[in-house]
Amino acid sequence: MKNRVTLKDLAKELKLSPSTISRAIGGHPAISDATKKRVKKKAEELGFTPNSIAASFRNKKTRSIGIIVPRIDIHFHSLVISGIEDFAYKNDYNVTIFQSKDSLKREKEITKILQTRMVDGIIGCLSIETENCDHFKKFNKLGVPLVFYDRVPTDFDANKIVINDFESAYTATKHLIKSGCKKIGHIAGSQKTSIFKARLEGYKAALKKYKIPLDESLIMYTKNLSYDEGVSSAKKYLNLPELPDGIFCANDYSAVSVIQVFRKANIKIPEQVAIVGFSNYPISRIIEPNLTTINDRAFQMGESSTKLLIRKIEDENDIIDSEIITLKTELIVRESSKLNA
Repeated sequence: MKNRVTLKDLAKELKLSPSTISRAIGGHPAISDATKKRVKKKAEELGFTPNSIAASFRNKKTRSIGIIVPRIDIHFHSLVISGIEDFAYKNDYNVTIFQSKDSLKREKEITKILQTRMVDGIIGCLSIETENCDHFKKFNKLGVPLVFYDRVPTDFDANKIVINDFESAYTATKHLIKSGCKKIGHIAGSQKTSIFKARLEGYKAALKKYKIPLDESLIMYTKNLSYDEGVSSAKKYLNLPELPDGIFCANDYSAVSVIQVFRKANIKIPEQVAIVGFSNYPISRIIEPNLTTINDRAFQMGESSTKLLIRKIEDENDIIDSEIITLKTELIVRESSKLNA
């Protein structure tokens, strides 16, 4: 792990005393505006933040990890957090959780807070609005290890814990095809987000492989894959001249809402329409019929993220710049879909 830039480092670069640097950063009136500007510019260039002052006076780690999560009320992220906390606790680390609420603005504010907090490392999942990840690059300058999970950056090298969303979506769609479905729809997540783009592409690839024509009218695009968006998508399907006989949904919330809307419309599931979700939320085992879904290993994702982060924090001889770990998923077949005998 890189050493954080200290007060002494900044003083050496500018050929000023540490006390002058400290006063300049603190806005002391005895320091000229020109010197303050010089110090500020060099501090930003080197990745120095106020907590570096404290860091220069201590030699031991804080054993603290910061977590940036999009939404704690989503079961997937709750399970990830549980996995993080379990592994961290066993290894004598504390965690502090920040919630971006899928807001880029809020995510940027959290990264600024974490730049001045004493954390040894950070685990994060990008907000659904995040396309440019420059606000995370500062941590590399500060020497603070980063591990991303699920929604990960594509514009710079980083440690990542992911699943193969393309392959998982392909498997889910293939299951519907093998169940006898010939007209398959897809409820898609935001195409600004790599995981949902991959799920759409996996769906399309399975159709192509089994020579099933792609019908764009059967793809319903959503912003957040919310329950309400699932209801809206289901109603659009009902208004089509012909219903699809299978639907692959990019998460379980949308799949559950489709089941409920279709059942109210007296559509038999899976006899008329087979449905597959994604994530294996608890509701998938409660809804009638029980939902076929992809187990995305959320708890294990949290454990693996923390294991990798702690290794990056503690192993000063680690020569690997960034690592990508891909966890295996599994298709859980339940009553909402069927296999031909």
